[in-house]
Order: sequence, then C-alpha cells, then structure tokens
Amino acid sequence: MSDLSAALRAGYQDFLASRSDAVFAILIYPLIGLVLVGLGFHMNFLPLLFPLIAGFVLLGPIAAVGLYEISRRREKGEDAGWRHVFSVVSSPSFGAILVLGLYLFVLFVFWMFSAQEIYRLTLGPEAPVSLFGFLSDVLTTRAGWVMIITGFAVGFVFALAALAISLVSFPLLLDRHVGVPVAVVTSVNVFLKNPRVVLAWGAIVAAGLILGSVPFFLGLMVTMPLLGHATWHLYRRAVH
Repeated sequence: MSDLSAALRAGYQDFLASRSDAVFAILIYPLIGLVLVGLGFHMNFLPLLFPLIAGFVLLGPIAAVGLYEISRRREKGEDAGWRHVFSVVSSPSFGAILVLGLYLFVLFVFWMFSAQEIYRLTLGPEAPVSLFGFLSDVLTTRAGWVMIITGFAVGFVFALAALAISLVSFPLLLDRHVGVPVAVVTSVNVFLKNPRVVLAWGAIVAAGLILGSVPFFLGLMVTMPLLGHATWHLYRRAVH
C-alpha cells in the first residue's frame, strides 16, 4: 500500500514540474465531458447521461498516454515539454497503443448497451417526459432503485475489467517493445497478485475523477494529470 502514496507523491512532483504541459495533454478530456453532458440532457439520451459520464472514465487511460510520456522523459532526465506529448505517435508501440485503446472503446460500447438494456427493463422503454419526472421515477419508485442497484453492480464489473486490463498496460507499451497480449497479461497479473492494492488504487482514481468533475469537469485539469503521472510511477514500482 505504501507504493500508492509514493506514486501519488511522485506524480504530484511531475505535475508541479510540468503543469502547463500536463494540462495541455488532457484539455480535450473535460471538453468531451461537457459535450456528453449537453447530449445527455436531450430527453432521448437522458437515461444514459450518468452511464455516459461513468463510462467515459473507462477511456481515461487513453487520454493519459501523453502524461505517461512526460513522466517517462522526466525520469530519464530528458526534455519533457508539451511537444513530446505527440512523440507517442512516433513510438514503435503506437500501433499497439491504438489497438489497446480500441479494446477499451469496445468495452465502453458494451457498457452503454448494457446501461440502455437496464433502463429498458426497469423504467423504459419510453423516453422520460421531463428531467424532474425522470429524477422522481429514479429516486422514488421500486423500478428506479432496481435500475440504480443493477446499474452500479454491472458498472462495477466493467470498471474492474478496465482497471485490470489497463492498469500498467499502456505505460508498459510506452516503455518497452512488447505486444498487446503481453501488456494485457502483465496488467492482469499485477491485479491478481495485488488485488487489495489495485482495488485501493481504483478507488483513489474514481474519487479523483469524481472530484475533478466538479464544477463542469474543470477540476479534471488538475486531478487527471496528477493521476496520470502517478499511474506511471505505480507501473514502475509494479513491473520490473
């Protein structure tokens, strides 16, 4: 467990040293979050607003690849300016990183289909009439609470799968010339050998992203770089 606090401290130092570069690397992330919220307030998409935001977290490791590169270069004593965020494209493992990112995107799509099906079987299939009517149905009816509990249970499974797959796989691909299968198996092995530590890390990441979503996802410009840099240092401690 001490590795978690050490990784967070190291990530914080990276963030202090390259704040503007780190913020630039993930600026698109809060902007996409705002677009998703705007889309979700359309009545047809309202039941999927929370699943959209929650599922968006599954794609976080993809957005953090540039942060891993900054931390990697700082660790080696190399220049770690914002321009090097794009040097990931010239990495020999860039193709593998894209494939792994596609895996996470497919996981996100399956989560959204699952969330839609949960809504259909509980409060659906009709779209809500109004925002307040939808919130009332969710919080004051049995079907609404079944939807909440089932959604959290199924969402936890998807989040656990994403965590196990991506915990160290993206940093590993960036750091060494290995393929996607090796990276994913290594990440899953880290999870299986250290479940308590990995679950604690997942809780830290979830809490940081929730806090960063207030207000209007602007906090992600701080919490996302901090967690991204810390993930790199956690990888360095977990994989030898």
